[in-house]
Amino acid sequence: MYSDDVVYKTPENFDIISYMDIVADELKSGISLFKSKNEKIVAVFGSARTKSNDKEYLIAEETGKKLVENGFSVITGGGPGIMEAALKGAFLKHGDTYGVNVVLPHEQESNKYIKNGYVCKHLFTRKVLLTRNVCGYIVLPGGFGTLDELFDVLTLMNTKIQNQLPLVLLGIDFWSGLIEWMKDKLLSKHYIREDELECISLTDSVDEAVNIIKG
Repeated sequence: MYSDDVVYKTPENFDIISYMDIVADELKSGISLFKSKNEKIVAVFGSARTKSNDKEYLIAEETGKKLVENGFSVITGGGPGIMEAALKGAFLKHGDTYGVNVVLPHEQESNKYIKNGYVCKHLFTRKVLLTRNVCGYIVLPGGFGTLDELFDVLTLMNTKIQNQLPLVLLGIDFWSGLIEWMKDKLLSKHYIREDELECISLTDSVDEAVNIIKG
């Protein structure tokens, strides 16, 4: 048993140089999506499985609206659920919306509220694009993908690869257990430092989340 790419099987005559060219082209094409380095873009993360009548969907939609009202554009992973809701809110307020989707074994269609979109073949290039030109993060409830994005952002900031940016966890009941676990299990063993948790804000209020992003 060994690791392989589920979507794009590694051929016997695999050429690493050609593969890196493909990855570089994917990054260049994705980066060209962004209009201006001065644009204020906020990344919103959350579950693709959230239904349109779920409380979290409505909160994400309100978040998108409030961000645009305060001069921000919105970027998400471009799929359904929370990703769709945040872009829908921004779209309905005539804001700029960005969606960076990815090819998955189970198809994840891009939502209809994307004004500027790109579909990656690789999750790692997608994560680069979702964190490249942003000025802050708002994270709503989600599963493995959302946790992956959250801890990727924390790692980027705590290793100084990315500047410290506002990071808001929206949903106290959902996220407080994770914060306590990190304090109890990670901080107590000195696997992380206390100041490395200081970039995280926790709230139930969309208005407060947006104000934190504004600084």
